[in-house]
Amino acid sequence: MLLVAAYWHTNLTLRRLAPFSGVSKSTADRVIDHLGPRLALAPRRRFAKDAVLIVDGTLVPTRDHQVAAQSKNYRYSTNHQVVIDADTRLVVVVGRPLPGNRNDCRAWEESGAKAAVGRTTTIADGGYPGTGLVIPHRRPLGGELTDWQADHNHDHKRVRARVEHAFARMKTWKILCDCRLRGDGVRHAMHGVARLHNLALTG
Repeated sequence: MLLVAAYWHTNLTLRRLAPFSGVSKSTADRVIDHLGPRLALAPRRRFAKDAVLIVDGTLVPTRDHQVAAQSKNYRYSTNHQVVIDADTRLVVVVGRPLPGNRNDCRAWEESGAKAAVGRTTTIADGGYPGTGLVIPHRRPLGGELTDWQADHNHDHKRVRARVEHAFARMKTWKILCDCRLRGDGVRHAMHGVARLHNLALTG
């Protein structure tokens, strides 16, 4: 487990990391392939009636072009829809990775995040119009927002920032900054890091 965590946290090549664990490169590779999926976050299946969730998409650069696509950062990336609990700030759902050029509106449904959340109240940014999520009010053409709409947008932005803070903590795991894993490796890494992020928050 320490080998897997060290690999995700440092993103060192296995040729450099394996000697620190006293194993060969091929053994380290097998350990990560075997144990990585077992550290994956189990999505929460039930939410309290008064629960409030926050969703946003984040891009994970990856070198496996079969599961990625060029995105707005001009790198081959995968789009991951991440849902956190607004109160505890714990990650509760991570959607399936999609090509990085997929917009958040489509990725919300296609990743399975929408189905996992169900009808639980969920906050999102303005990139999710028509999804039924709670998004900021848009200024009408040629007009201005009312005072209550402006106040609501201010509160919405302050609460939604919590998911950005979660991303900042998760991205300290360097595997999410340049993933060299193939196939399902990027999914296992994202789910594993989400679980370790939760463990760090809960102590």
